[in-house]
Amino acid sequence: MKMAKKLTQLGSKVLQPQSPAEAVLEAVLNPHPDADYVVRFTAPEFSTLCPITGQPDFAHFVIDYVPGKALVESKSLKLYLTSFRNIGSFHEDTTIAIAKRIVKAIAPKYLRIGGFWYPRGGMPIDVFWQTGKLPKDVWLPETGVSSYRGRG
Repeated sequence: MKMAKKLTQLGSKVLQPQSPAEAVLEAVLNPHPDADYVVRFTAPEFSTLCPITGQPDFAHFVIDYVPGKALVESKSLKLYLTSFRNIGSFHEDTTIAIAKRIVKAIAPKYLRIGGFWYPRGGMPIDVFWQTGKLPKDVWLPETGVSSYRGRG
């Protein structure tokens, strides 16, 4: 885990990264490393492209993590997530790649990601992954995303 000595994006005008590989995911020190708590990011308007047809794909992401020494800096996460808009990737690959990138950036004690994908060909493909074990006595709320019934 490499901690940003100086944040390069927060408070600055930053061009949108053209790809996830180009995006910089920054970390900040956890102000409460002595406490186990959940941080939740929700991205209800995520988009990427189908790698075969080039048609847009949309998802609602819920990312929960228990931080260790670091937190994800939220502006950098937003820029990272929007960097998927112009690339082709399958739902499964996209969801797991996002989770692994966050794990690499901050080494959380626990991370859970839910990728609730809108239907492609009439069928939603939802992808779930977690790493680590939820610490004892930590409250992890439900995702709040209902099963598909015209999700919206």
